[in-house]
Amino acid sequence: MHDTTKDDPRASERRSGVRRAFVASLTGTALEWYDFAVYSAAAALVFGDLFFPSEDPLTGTLLAFSTYAVGYVSRPLGGIVFGRLGDVIGRKKVLIATLVLIGAATFLIGVLPTYSTIGVAAPIALVVLRFAQGVGVGGEWGGAVLLSSEFGDPRRRGFYASAAQVGPPAGNLLANGVLAALGALLTEAQFEAWGWRVAFLLSGALVAFGLWIRAKLEETPVFKAMEAEQSRPEAPIREVFTTQPRALLAAILCRVGPDVLYAMFTVFVLTYATGELGMSRGSALAAVLIGSSLQVFLMPLAGAVSDRINRRVLYGCAAVAAGVWPFLFFPMIGGGSWVPLALGVVVGLVIHSFLYGPQAAFIAEQFSPRLRYTGSSLAYTLAGIIGGAVAPLLFTTLLSAYGSWLPLALYIAVAAAVSLAGVFLGRDPEAAVDEDARLATPAAQATADAVRPTAVRPTAVRPTEEKACESP
Repeated sequence: MHDTTKDDPRASERRSGVRRAFVASLTGTALEWYDFAVYSAAAALVFGDLFFPSEDPLTGTLLAFSTYAVGYVSRPLGGIVFGRLGDVIGRKKVLIATLVLIGAATFLIGVLPTYSTIGVAAPIALVVLRFAQGVGVGGEWGGAVLLSSEFGDPRRRGFYASAAQVGPPAGNLLANGVLAALGALLTEAQFEAWGWRVAFLLSGALVAFGLWIRAKLEETPVFKAMEAEQSRPEAPIREVFTTQPRALLAAILCRVGPDVLYAMFTVFVLTYATGELGMSRGSALAAVLIGSSLQVFLMPLAGAVSDRINRRVLYGCAAVAAGVWPFLFFPMIGGGSWVPLALGVVVGLVIHSFLYGPQAAFIAEQFSPRLRYTGSSLAYTLAGIIGGAVAPLLFTTLLSAYGSWLPLALYIAVAAAVSLAGVFLGRDPEAAVDEDARLATPAAQATADAVRPTAVRPTAVRPTEEKACESP
């Protein structure tokens, strides 16, 4: 029997749109996280000496990690500004703006003079540019998640939303690959003098590619339907805090554990391996490189698995594993051999994959579609402050104060327990799937396409509608 759906131009166009959205979400986020990851690695390896010179190496490292934290602290501003705009004017325009912002900031870091050239102005400028990076990333994540998931089948949200989750490991893989290649080709003196700048300057070409991909996309079907129904929010930030506080709290808490785990196995492990174990910078980077390469494939797999079994159960099991693994990891690498280090990092990032892969879908489905960009962005950025922002600083401080790995493992275990609390507070995906399915029907899309955007005016949602959207 002939399949007429293959001949349906609308169905074919929709499938093409889903593929383009998935690629745009993945590549754009990967490019932005390349910028972010290059900074993270450089902070661990060279920024302490170049921008924060001190007779005490620990002080320089702490100051370098302080600028790393600035990139997290500034994220809520990006989440507030761009999250609100994403629910009011649309996903596509906001995602182009965030890509330009973070790309420009990263390129400028690549040409920034060091402390030896311009004195205290160098670390000040570095902090400002790092702040701009954080603002861009704060507005990027929520939109990238919605870009792919709102084009795709809502019942496969775990897989489609994982496109944005592949961005961090892909960007981290690319960043550490570039740094590892530079480290292999250059001497230590050359790398510290100018080699690290090459990784930042590459951002210009990468961002241009990302902009080309995103500029070809249309607005998401769900947002088009919201425009047609005139249901865009007038004050999305206020509405999230007043009507969906439980959803926001659940989404914030669930992120803390994965952020801390990721900071350990991609950032602080570089410092620990070189400073405590006496390993070379290249071998430590290689271990992270292997783990990150596996995550590129594991993230979509974990997202797809979460579509087939209960997403909350999968997330909870991965959180328990995250709390247990550090107590095995640190004794395992105590001998200073590379193979145990690589294996330990790989296992840590596999666990992280089964947290981070389903995370985008879990967070997005906590909120109603009309508040989803704002709610997701706020949760992502606020959690970053108490999770990833302070993690490298706390790891460094705890190790210096106690001289033992045990406080580090306990810290990760506590963060994992916080994520478990968020999972218990959250709602299951069925309600969110039904909301998106209603908006994604062919009838809703036909109505959305027929309405001229200039004729749409945002109106406040009726109380009965908002009540139906609240988390349980």
